Amino acid sequence: MKSIIFYAIFGLLLAPAGLRAQDDLLGMLGGDSTGTGFAQATFKSSRVINGHSVETLPRQHLDFRISHRFGRLNSGAYELWGLDQARIRLGLEYGATDRLMVGVGRSSFQKLYDGFVKYKLLRQTEGSLPMPVTLTVLSGAYLTAERFAPELEMTLKSRLSYSGQLLIARKMSERLSLQLMPTLLYRNRTNFTGESNAVMALGVAGRYKISKRVAFNGEYYAVLPDQLNPAYHNSLALGFDIETGGHVFALHFTNSLGMAEKQFLTETGGRWGEGDIHYGFNISRTFSLTPRTRKN
Repeated sequence: MKSIIFYAIFGLLLAPAGLRAQDDLLGMLGGDSTGTGFAQATFKSSRVINGHSVETLPRQHLDFRISHRFGRLNSGAYELWGLDQARIRLGLEYGATDRLMVGVGRSSFQKLYDGFVKYKLLRQTEGSLPMPVTLTVLSGAYLTAERFAPELEMTLKSRLSYSGQLLIARKMSERLSLQLMPTLLYRNRTNFTGESNAVMALGVAGRYKISKRVAFNGEYYAVLPDQLNPAYHNSLALGFDIETGGHVFALHFTNSLGMAEKQFLTETGGRWGEGDIHYGFNISRTFSLTPRTRKN
């Protein structure tokens, strides 16, 4: 039943395109369209806040990302409302083509290593062969390198987790973009006895462009019922993207300390209503590795 919900949402989003352009789908997959062009900058970055957006890096571009999450705001003045505590993730992402990108990262929280492959399968277009959404597929893997008590017998296999996502977004207007993120996470070892190894979640996200360089972003991931341990909660993040030339600087608040799917989907311990909110920021700096052509 839970799988049917995801397929139904996916089918409803793509149904209009299928009715109008069923015979030309292969052409759309290759980007061959007689329309007026593809939707640009549905999101400003390859991330919304914690989770991915549909965007991929251009070919031969390298993105260096620094992400911080501080302690909880309700920790009080002694901890400077969380600023005395911090977790960091460093990441490198590379655009192999204009549609395919790969990335790796390392988080200080749980000493987690993560890697992913991301491919933009469909692109939103207008014109004679319209495609109403952009569809990107994502596959990720996670390795927890944190030390545990010897009696836990943490093998390499038990430290590994995997995820798969469909990222489905539509640029509704020049200012507003919306996205759905059906997600499957599989953990070889769970945190509590009796938990399901496979966890399904549905994420929703949005971006509203306030000015030329500033946008408001939000994302929420809801784990399907009976799959999340009562000690954990659904992840909610709100914040702002600020573009400063070659940088994208993101400021946000979230109840999730972890910055990878394995962490924020199933290990978010904070509640917004109780002040368990982490202030954080992401800095993204993109470099072009394309050789420059000399002018005579």
